[in-house]
Amino acid sequence: MTAGELAVVLAAVLCCIGFAALIVVLMRVLDTLRALRGEVESLRSETRPLLAELASSTVAARATMAEARHDLDRFDRVLGSAEAISGAMAGGSRIARAALSTPVIKTVAIGTGTRRAVRRLRRKGRKSA
Repeated sequence: MTAGELAVVLAAVLCCIGFAALIVVLMRVLDTLRALRGEVESLRSETRPLLAELASSTVAARATMAEARHDLDRFDRVLGSAEAISGAMAGGSRIARAALSTPVIKTVAIGTGTRRAVRRLRRKGRKSA
């Protein structure tokens, strides 16, 4: 056997060992992919009910938000009406104060003046008697 033939045989043996190692590695990769597919399927089966529940919760949350918006709009209208009534009452009280304050002050002044006059007349009546 010559050196060239020995090199060819050695190269063939090394190639066979390399291919065997490659086959072992590929078999392990294939097993790992099968395990990964099983885990993915398990994950899908676990998440489907959760996604369905999430979808129903989202629908319920949208309905609740729509109802809250409706209530907020209604409250805003009520608040606007209350502000309008308050403004009208404030204007009415200003008008009433302006209309009644002068006559009330004059009436109180007349009453006070009359009371003082009556006191003075009584004092003079007691001194002369």
